[in-house]
Amino acid sequence: MKKIVVLGGGYGGVVTSKHLAKLFKKEKDVEIQLIDRNPYHTLLTELHEVAANRAPEDSVKIELKKIFAGQKVDVVLDSIDAIDFNAKELRSELNTYKYDYLVIGTGCKPTFFGIPGAEEHALTLWSYEDAVRLKEQVRNKFSEAAKVRNAAKRRKMLSFVVVGAGFTGVELVGELAEFRDELCKEFFIDPSEVRLVVADMAPKILPILPDKLIQKAAKRLHKMNVEIITSAKITGVTPTSVQLGEGQELEADTIVWTAGVEGSELVGKLDVKQEGRKRIVTNDKLQSIDHENVYIVGDNIFFIPEGETRPVPQMVENAEQAGPLIAHNIHADIHGKPKKSYKPGFHGTMVCIGSRYGVANVGLPNKMFMLSGFMAMFSKHLINMYYLFTVAGFAKVWTYMMHEFFHVNNRRSFVGGHFAKRSPNFWLLPLRIFVGYKWLEEGIDKLPKVWKDPSNIFLIPASPNADVISAASEAAGEVTKTVDAQAAASAVESASTAVTALPVPGFIKSIVGWFMDVFFYTSDGGYTALATVFQFFMVFAEIALGVMIIVGLFTAIASAATVALGVMIWSSSMASTEMLWYMTAGVALIGGSGSAFGLDYYVLPWLKKQWKRIPLVRRWYLYTE
Repeated sequence: MKKIVVLGGGYGGVVTSKHLAKLFKKEKDVEIQLIDRNPYHTLLTELHEVAANRAPEDSVKIELKKIFAGQKVDVVLDSIDAIDFNAKELRSELNTYKYDYLVIGTGCKPTFFGIPGAEEHALTLWSYEDAVRLKEQVRNKFSEAAKVRNAAKRRKMLSFVVVGAGFTGVELVGELAEFRDELCKEFFIDPSEVRLVVADMAPKILPILPDKLIQKAAKRLHKMNVEIITSAKITGVTPTSVQLGEGQELEADTIVWTAGVEGSELVGKLDVKQEGRKRIVTNDKLQSIDHENVYIVGDNIFFIPEGETRPVPQMVENAEQAGPLIAHNIHADIHGKPKKSYKPGFHGTMVCIGSRYGVANVGLPNKMFMLSGFMAMFSKHLINMYYLFTVAGFAKVWTYMMHEFFHVNNRRSFVGGHFAKRSPNFWLLPLRIFVGYKWLEEGIDKLPKVWKDPSNIFLIPASPNADVISAASEAAGEVTKTVDAQAAASAVESASTAVTALPVPGFIKSIVGWFMDVFFYTSDGGYTALATVFQFFMVFAEIALGVMIIVGLFTAIASAATVALGVMIWSSSMASTEMLWYMTAGVALIGGSGSAFGLDYYVLPWLKKQWKRIPLVRRWYLYTE
């Protein structure tokens, strides 16, 4: 029995464990264990959204046991205090864990560079708890300031300083600028009274981005009334100020430190070679150079790739690329196969400045593209959703889309509030009943005809080889007897009438014509048996759709089917302009119209509960939260 222990449920630990589970899926003599002090994986790159009240608190957490449901990973909640490399043991206050292979991915913590008072008096943004604490602090300061009349005291309470103008600091202060506007409305405070500052000891903000993007980011921050202070000689932090040396200081009741990180407390105590700020030195296989059965992932890696002068950056993509390689190398070692060397190829960086604007330098390792505004935000969301899909599948992507695009307040999304749900669904009830009635009426009107004479095909256009005059006369007769849109349009195709069919592009006509020739038409211009079956299906589909829409059962599916049916009729050159009404009404009803005064209100919650109990569904995350 081989036991692999992954220490840390961050980006690196989760990705590594997922790949280990896949590689050792069928090997009963291999045990995989993931140990973390928290029961959830934290999306550290999204903490600023929670801190500034853009996203709900639970949006940055994914339960570890949910991530590994049905997979070969045993999730253990514990806080490891020490590692004995010689005995191959991890030790906590109460337990000891043996391992044959160890993956260390405990991540980082904020570093304060020895600046007096920084650790004691500044808030940080490096955990879920930090984000919640900061949000409460900001809201409380606005609430308290609204009751204060002393101008100096009020100004200090409404001053917020972010120390560190890297990605975390800039993203945070951008979000706070939007949060400020919301809180000013809530507490009746003039926005001009609020001071937001981002300060850094470096000569410019976001130093790893090209100067052109730095200038755009700075311009955006200025537009949001954020002060930028660079080349600041920060000498100390007090409970109410940041000291800049030479007697200068920034007064503020809220100071947030985002100026840098170092290895976790546990890593700092380990007897392994370290470089940088407590990063473990590895070889090209990402093994600790001191212990070949110990691998390092994520921010804990100190490795300089061949041809480079700097170590791999402490960023999520590094963890995403290192995890699969480590899993492969452990699998290769167990099976006596060659290991791979780590050759990372990073695809750029991006930063959002508030919810509606961002800058990004992305592309291929040897060809980068500078993006700003909508496209930068689009790429950031796309990459976030890709990561979430690999970790927790459709379930987490759906949740992410909800809080980023649909359940947003104050237009805090890069697509504004255009997709935000605002109107209650009961306003759609009259439309739902009417659309359902129209489908039901259509189907019931046609049912006696198909029942009496199944060979009488009137919902499929006549073959081009058939008697055109006869077909036209029959279609014209149908127009006078019924409001059937299909028959009316068919009449237009074969005989000149007052009704006009919707135009269809030639290439679609040819595709549909080929399909009908194969499945519906005989060589002598008649109809196949399949055409009869299809006509029956169409009529009963209209009746079924009508009933489902009226009673509000699986309304989204029925409404989508309405649109699909309309498109199918249009593509066959048999749709009158009335069909446009059916299709547009169907689109309007897709968004949960059956949840108000419909059976969906009762049926869908019950089905959702039963659906999540299916092992395959849980295994592939095919559900919504």
